[in-house]
Amino acid sequence: MAKSPVEVKLIPIEATPETFADYGQIIEASRDGASFGPDDAQLDLSRGTPRFYILRLEGRSLGFSNITHHANVTQCLGSIGAHVWYLGVAKPSLIEDDDDNGRRVDAVESKSGHLYIPPAVEEIRVFRISGPKFVKLNRGTWHAGPLFRDGSSMDFYNLELTNTNEVDHSITRRMISRRIMESSSDLTPKMTHGPPSSNPISVLGYDPRYTAD
Repeated sequence: MAKSPVEVKLIPIEATPETFADYGQIIEASRDGASFGPDDAQLDLSRGTPRFYILRLEGRSLGFSNITHHANVTQCLGSIGAHVWYLGVAKPSLIEDDDDNGRRVDAVESKSGHLYIPPAVEEIRVFRISGPKFVKLNRGTWHAGPLFRDGSSMDFYNLELTNTNEVDHSITRRMISRRIMESSSDLTPKMTHGPPSSNPISVLGYDPRYTAD
C-alpha cells in the first residue's frame, strides 16, 4: 500500500551574496555608471534566444513537493515591488562531458539528452529574498518557487530562454521512500546565516529515483 508523503520543515535562510553562493548570485543595486564586475549577474544565455518577461503567479503557498532545474541557461528572478518571497534550492548536479564515469552510474537522462543526479531531500535549502534584489540561478541549480503567502499574487521579472519551459525543464517529482520516512526528523538544516522566518517552509519527502521531464 502506498504511503503518504512525509512533511519536512525547512527554516529559511536570508539570501545574501555569501549564503547563496553555492546556488547562484544575489544581485543588489549598484551605482549609476559602475563598470561590469564580479558582483553583476554572470549570465549564460548562449544556447538560445533570451526571453525577459513579467511572470504573474497566484495562489502559491509556503511549501513544495517538486523541484526542477534548467541545464541550458542561467535564470534570473526578482519580485516587482521588492516583496518578500522564498525559493527552495539544491546545488547543480549536471553530469558534464568531462565528469568522471563514477558519477554516471547514478545519473538520470533527461528527455533533452543531458545527464543529472537528482538531489536528496536533505540537500534542499530554502532562502528568503527581501528588498530590491534579484536571484541569478547558476545553470543546473535545482529550484522550487517562487513561493509566497497563501491567497496572494505576485509579479516577477524572469530572464531565461524562449524555450526553457518547453525543452529544458527537468522535474524531480515527489515520491515517498522508507529512508525518508525513517530519517525525516533529521532533515531540518541548521541556521548558519541570518534570522529564521516566523514560519518554516514545508517540503514533502520524495524519492529521487522517480523523475519526469
